[in-house]
Amino acid sequence: MEFMTGVKKKEDISVKTLLETPEGTEVKLEGAVHIIRDMGEVAFVILRKSEGLVQCVYEEGSVDFPLKDLKEESAVAVTGTVKKEDRAPGGVEVRLQTITVLSEPTEPMPLAVNKWKMNTSLEAMLNMRPIALRNVRERAKFRIQEGVVRAFRDFLHSQGFTEIHTPKIGAKGAEGGANIFKLEYFHRPAVLAQSPQFYKQMLVGVFDRVFEVGPVFRAEKHNTKRHLNEYTSLDFEMGYIEDYTDIMAMETGFLQYMVELLKKDYAKELEILKVMLPKTEEIPTVPFTKAKELVAEKYNRKIRNPFDLEPEEELLIGQYFKEEYDADFVFVTEYPSKKRPFYAMDDPEDKRYTKSFDLLFHGLEITTGGQRIHDYKMLSEKIAARGMTEEGMEQYLSAFKHGMPPHGGLGIGLERLTMKLIGEDNVRETTLFPRDLTRLEP
Repeated sequence: MEFMTGVKKKEDISVKTLLETPEGTEVKLEGAVHIIRDMGEVAFVILRKSEGLVQCVYEEGSVDFPLKDLKEESAVAVTGTVKKEDRAPGGVEVRLQTITVLSEPTEPMPLAVNKWKMNTSLEAMLNMRPIALRNVRERAKFRIQEGVVRAFRDFLHSQGFTEIHTPKIGAKGAEGGANIFKLEYFHRPAVLAQSPQFYKQMLVGVFDRVFEVGPVFRAEKHNTKRHLNEYTSLDFEMGYIEDYTDIMAMETGFLQYMVELLKKDYAKELEILKVMLPKTEEIPTVPFTKAKELVAEKYNRKIRNPFDLEPEEELLIGQYFKEEYDADFVFVTEYPSKKRPFYAMDDPEDKRYTKSFDLLFHGLEITTGGQRIHDYKMLSEKIAARGMTEEGMEQYLSAFKHGMPPHGGLGIGLERLTMKLIGEDNVRETTLFPRDLTRLEP
């Protein structure tokens, strides 16, 4: 009879441990053969591990495995001794003694993943995504994205939030409109969730503060560099707020925490991608109407749509606040009620506008949020005023019938935030497996 007593201790060491290991120590490493540089009597075998690259030195007569039989992208286990070498990654290399092949490729690589830049099209990289992601620079993007999610979770836990997991199949979309994926659910109509909005609002009445990291679906027929039909949303909702500025303050705190975490734990990836992190010490706020006026005046641009921001306007607002205040982010507040969902709290002094906001990062909207209506009568009246039906929202509305605290929240597009952080211009670059108008695979 055998019993499991916990995680098995492995002989294989991490890159971090290797860098701290005294010279002359014998070590074991497992990884993929990233590239082989054959110099004749000596060869450099670069191993790729999850945390980075390790330079191994192959010397004829010192290793029990013929170099000619070793293939790039083979999974191997090696042993050797540690030696300091300033020219090696991290200043350390391993002088090889043994090589054991765990598996090897059966076909030539379709992409040069061992090059610093693959010099191929985005389309080719997306078509062969599991291979392309082995490239060091491609992989670094998603390590940074991991850091963003870690920061979101860690910061909100520190602020008393409870993590929740809500359904992605429902009877009705939270945002309304036509951008809903419809499906058949055991002979009944159903939809894919546009957001966790209804659920996170209902759960404010349970936990006071909640957050979720999960997929959302938008059936929008866009084919732009900024839109996806499935993306990851970082959502939170918090109760007992004074007004919507509490939500903006909480997001500012998250962004500050995120920047510090990335500096501390993802310095290597930031260096690989030459990322300059944004300023988060203070973020300016500007009312929607004022923002439009400012850019219209400074950049001699006519205001065409009084109810929404066009992509060019967002870009110019970002440019304006960078030029005038050296700000990387700007909160645009008090959006017109006409362009906000029914649950958005209207400004009691001017009901044409809402207590809501978008956060722009270098001229791109990455967040939408605001204060919600918490009074059942007010919510019901706004639904009726918009000519909407309460059918399919009975469970959502029942929470408000039985009392809800003043609350608000937001949703952050993870892929967009990552895109702007690392300086890419296409959101597919920062999506592991994008879903858009044409792409359902891989």
